[in-house]
Amino acid sequence: MKTPVRHRMEIRKGDLVQVIAGKSKGHKGRIKAVVPLKNRVIVEGANWVKKVSVDRRSQTRDFIELEAPLHRSNVMLVCPNCKQTTRVGHKILPNGKSIRACKKCGEMVDKA
Repeated sequence: MKTPVRHRMEIRKGDLVQVIAGKSKGHKGRIKAVVPLKNRVIVEGANWVKKVSVDRRSQTRDFIELEAPLHRSNVMLVCPNCKQTTRVGHKILPNGKSIRACKKCGEMVDKA
């Protein structure tokens, strides 16, 4: 069995992102969870699915709505400074620490 390839995730939990593909296209929300081994993220309020929950003893079914994971390529970071969707770049500070930066405005995405 092949082990999944883990890529570096430029998007982190708590980041504001916009969905750029799929049925929730255009939705903005915060990242609730990141699954790096599957290259997936869960966005607040996006990609709602219905799941059936069955109680075997009483033979009753309940429908549960929850947010399903999206592939990381279907979301784009919203820059906190310029408020535009952007790709993530990296800058190295004078002390040697690497931070995430907006490709459009050049400002830091992370708090240093």
